[in-house]
This record gives sequence, C-alpha cells and structure tokens, in this order.
Amino acid sequence: VQLVESGEGLVQPGGSLTLSCLASGFTFESYTMTWYRQAPGKGRELVAAIDSHGTTSHTVASVQGRFTILRDNAKKSIYLRMDNLKPEDTAVYYCKAIIGRSDYWGRGTQVTVSS
Repeated sequence: VQLVESGEGLVQPGGSLTLSCLASGFTFESYTMTWYRQAPGKGRELVAAIDSHGTTSHTVASVQGRFTILRDNAKKSIYLRMDNLKPEDTAVYYCKAIIGRSDYWGRGTQVTVSS
C-alpha cells in the first residue's frame, strides 16, 4: 500500500489550495478514504472522509463550507479542495486508508497559511 500526497504550498489567508493523494497497492475503489492534518504542537485530527463510491462525504465542523473532499476512482486519487484558508489551517495534511484492521498513511504535505 502506498499513499502519496502532493499540492503543498504557502497561501495567504482567504486563498485556496487543492491537495491530491495518489493511491496504489490495494483495491482503491473498495475503501473509504480520509484526510487528516497535524498542526504544530498538536495531535493529528480528522478533516474529511469520503466513501468508496464518492457519494457520501463528511467534513469536520472547523472546515465545513470551506473544504471539499473528492475522489476519482479511475485515477486512484482523492483530493481536498480548500477555500477561504485561515492561519489555523496551517498543518501537515495526510491521507489515510483503513484496510481491514490496519491504517495506512501517506507521508504528508505541508500547508502554510500566512500573510
């Protein structure tokens, strides 16, 4: 199993950024996928999740209305579209797959929101 995030960047408050996560090594279209983030000095927290078909998704309250999770099973990828970014969104963002009883993580991609 391999998950590779991309799309890192430095953006100003109010700006937008889209992250990508490319998956390989498992039957991608069969599993729910998630995005997590870890801010400096804090624990890792769930940001968004999307079901295997891409028809049901969830975002946590702190990002609702600003972040959108999407997936493209043909490309074995998930995306996190982030709008109206705030300084408190600064974090390393990770994608995660839950396969059976195991969690698989990417290495993360840095998002910095600063003027």
